[in-house]
Amino acid sequence: MDETTEQRPPAASFSYSNWVSNVKKSTKEAYESKPHSHWILLTLSCTSMLTAFPASSLLSRLYFSNGGQSKWIISWVAVAGWPITCLILLPLYIFRKIKPTPLNAKLLLSYTLLGFLSAADNLMYAYAYAYLPASTSSLLASSSLAFSALFGYLIVKNPMNASVINSIVIITGAMAIIALDSSSDRYDYVTNRQYFAGFFWDIMGSALHGLIFALSELVFVKLLGRRFFHVALEQQVMVSLVAFAFTTLGMVVSRDFQGMAREAKSFEGGESRYVQVLVWSAVTFQLGVLGATAVLFLASTVMAGVLNAVRVPITSIAAVILMHDPMSGFKILSLILTFWGFSSYIYGSSSPTPSTQAASSSS
Repeated sequence: MDETTEQRPPAASFSYSNWVSNVKKSTKEAYESKPHSHWILLTLSCTSMLTAFPASSLLSRLYFSNGGQSKWIISWVAVAGWPITCLILLPLYIFRKIKPTPLNAKLLLSYTLLGFLSAADNLMYAYAYAYLPASTSSLLASSSLAFSALFGYLIVKNPMNASVINSIVIITGAMAIIALDSSSDRYDYVTNRQYFAGFFWDIMGSALHGLIFALSELVFVKLLGRRFFHVALEQQVMVSLVAFAFTTLGMVVSRDFQGMAREAKSFEGGESRYVQVLVWSAVTFQLGVLGATAVLFLASTVMAGVLNAVRVPITSIAAVILMHDPMSGFKILSLILTFWGFSSYIYGSSSPTPSTQAASSSS
């Protein structure tokens, strides 16, 4: 018994300075292992994600605050920019002689399911933009990270540790604070029922977004089985195209295409501003998705989580400055808690798992 006890390795203790040193070392090694073109493309992708997504959120809110009323129109606009990704994908086929990935029944079914879920997700977020300030809807949408971690664990078997669980609890608490402080940022023309409907659909959209993220990762790993950038772009094009088809069908059934001309005439700022808001909404949303796809491919889900954490305050602060959104003390507290939750998630995702630690110690 004594001999066995003596042979046990000492319990590992956490050292912040060692963790920072390891992060710096791994960052330097990662930088030196890639060509400069890789980092230029990654920088452009990060910039696209940090500017396009906040701009898209503000434009969606601007549509409703200036007289737009159709949830179908703003959700249709979110996927109407899918040809932008084709413009990037086609040169790869032409100049690099890359052949498109052949479609089979499983892949087509997966794209159809993901496209339908994406269309539903955009519609849920449209209800949030209709009834909530842009800063509030942005904070609530940050809960998608917690749902991504949860569904990633259940579906893709991504690791789940104490830090990731802690981030889920903290972000959930931040959302509860916004719900308790609903009276401070509700617009006068929005009823309590509409406000809580927007709150509910924003959370549901975030949950569905997390599910879509996990299912997309599963399709990419299990069915596509390759980590090439053009395959990631193909997946985005196909899912966006199917979502566009479903949303267009919804527009036809609800007859919102016929209502666009009438809505444009009554839009604050006139028809030209109405067209500009819709066009730039389509462009910015697609550029944001394209940037996020590139970040996930070029870096990691952790990097995408970092950028997602950064774009939350960017959207909130921009909404306060440009759209005069109310920013109460409770909302600031929720923003701080959201940062805390993201930091906990990033630390938990970047920390080595027990198997990794065992492998490093054995070597």
